[in-house]
Amino acid sequence: MSTTEVSSKIEYSDSENRNALIAVKSHLIAGLLVFLLMMLAGLAMRAAQGTWLEIGADLFYQIMTVHGAGVVGAAMITSTGVQWYFLRQYVRLSNGVFWTNFFIFLTGVVLILGSIFVGKYGGAWTFLFPLPAISMGAWSAGAAAAFQLGLLIIAVGFLILYLDFGRAILARYGSLARALGLTQLFGKEPVNYKHPAAVVASTMVLIVNFMGIAAGAVVLVMGLVNLFYPEFKPDALLMKNLIYFFGHVVINATIYASVIAVYELLPRYTGRPWKTNKPFYAAWFAIVFMVMGVYPHHLLMDFPMPTWALITAQVLSFGSGLPVLVVTGYGALMIVYRSGITWSTSAKLLFLSMFGWAAGVIPAILDAMVTVNRTFHNTLWVPGHFHFYLLLGLLPMLIGFAYFLAGEGDRKERPKAVDSLGFYAYLIGAFMTSMVFLASGANSIPRRWAVHLPEWIGFAQAGTIAASLVVLGMLLFITRALISLPGANNPR
Repeated sequence: MSTTEVSSKIEYSDSENRNALIAVKSHLIAGLLVFLLMMLAGLAMRAAQGTWLEIGADLFYQIMTVHGAGVVGAAMITSTGVQWYFLRQYVRLSNGVFWTNFFIFLTGVVLILGSIFVGKYGGAWTFLFPLPAISMGAWSAGAAAAFQLGLLIIAVGFLILYLDFGRAILARYGSLARALGLTQLFGKEPVNYKHPAAVVASTMVLIVNFMGIAAGAVVLVMGLVNLFYPEFKPDALLMKNLIYFFGHVVINATIYASVIAVYELLPRYTGRPWKTNKPFYAAWFAIVFMVMGVYPHHLLMDFPMPTWALITAQVLSFGSGLPVLVVTGYGALMIVYRSGITWSTSAKLLFLSMFGWAAGVIPAILDAMVTVNRTFHNTLWVPGHFHFYLLLGLLPMLIGFAYFLAGEGDRKERPKAVDSLGFYAYLIGAFMTSMVFLASGANSIPRRWAVHLPEWIGFAQAGTIAASLVVLGMLLFITRALISLPGANNPR
C-alpha cells in the first residue's frame, strides 16, 4: 500500500455526507444541551451552598450525581462527534454503527436519570464499592442497579463504536502502529509522507478508551452482581482501581478526541498546513502509556496501594500532559503567528482551548504531589482543576467545532454582537468559576458537602455569580447552535 493511498481523503457520495452530517449534528446538539443542563445543576448546587437556594441534602447529592455523570457523558458523546467527523475523512466508517451508539447512549441516559430522580440514587458518578449497596435507606438496591446498568449500557455502545473505528483504521493502514505514526517515527516510511494528525489522535483515543471502557464494564458487572448477591464481595481496592482507571482515561480521552478540531480547523482558518513530524508522533505515542498509567494519583491516600504504583503515578503526573500539549500548543502558536487570521468565534474558541488545556493541568500537577495531595485532594481544589480543564479546555473545542459546522468559522467577518457577548461572558465566568474553586480548596473547604459553614459561604456565593456567567455564555452559544446547525450544509 503506497503512502499516497493512506494519506489522501476518502470520497463519499453526497447522500452519505448528508446523512453523516445529520448524525454529527445530532451528537453535538444532544451533548451541548446536556452540558447546559449540567451547568444549571452546578449553579443550583453552588447557590445552595451559598444559602441563596434551599435544597435538601438528599436532593443535593442526587444533583451532584447527575452533574458528574452527565458532564462525563456529554463530553464523551460530543467529542466522539468531533472525532468521527474528521476521522471518516481518512477511513471509511459506518453511519449505522455511529447511530447505534447514539441510541444506546440515550437508552443508558434514561436509566441513569430514572435511577437518580425516581429511585433517588445519590452515590456520585464514582459508584465506589460498597456505597451503592449501603445507602442507609436513601435509595434501594434497584436504584443503584439501574444507575450502574445505565453506565454499562453506555459503555457497551462505545465499545461497539470503537470496534468500528479499529476495523476502519486497520483496513486502511494495516496496523495500529502505522496509524499511530510509528512507522514515520522510526524511519520506516519516506520523510515526505505526512501522516494525518486526525488519524494519529484517533488511534491513540481508540487504544486508551477501549481499555478504559472495558475496565469500566468489568467493574460495573462486578458491582451489579454484588447488589443482588451480597455474598459476592470483590476486593474494594481492586474495585477502586478499576473505577478510577475507567473514569480518568475516559474523561481525558475526550480532550484528546476533541483536539482533532484544532488540528483540522486552524489550518483552514490560517491557510497554513498543520505539519506532523517525529516529535508529534513521539508525543502521541508517549501519551498512550501516560494516560493509562497516571490514574493512581487519585489513590495516593489509599495506604494499601503498592508503593511502586503511587511513585509511578506521581512521576507520570508531572509530565503526562506535556508531550501532546507542547506539540499542539507550539503548533497552534506557530500556525496563527502573522497568519492574518480572521478571529471568528470558532477561531477564538479553538485558540482559547489551548490556554485552558495548558493552564488547567497546573493545579492537577500540584495536586499529584503527595505533600499537597494529603491536604488538598478532598477539598474544592480538585473541582477547580477539572472545571478549568473542561470549561476552558474541552468545551471551547466542542463549541468552536459547532460554530464551524454552522458555517461561522469560514466567514471573513467579525463575530456578531451576540457571539462576542457569549464568548466573553463564558470566558470570564469559566475563569472565575475555576479560580473560586481553587481558592476554596486552598482555604481547606471540602468538596461534596451539601451544607457549608458560615465562613465558607462567601466563596460559594462568588462561585454562584461566576457560574451564572458561564450559563449565560453557554445559553447564547446553544441558542446560536440550535438556530444555525440544523439547516447548515457540509462546510467541507
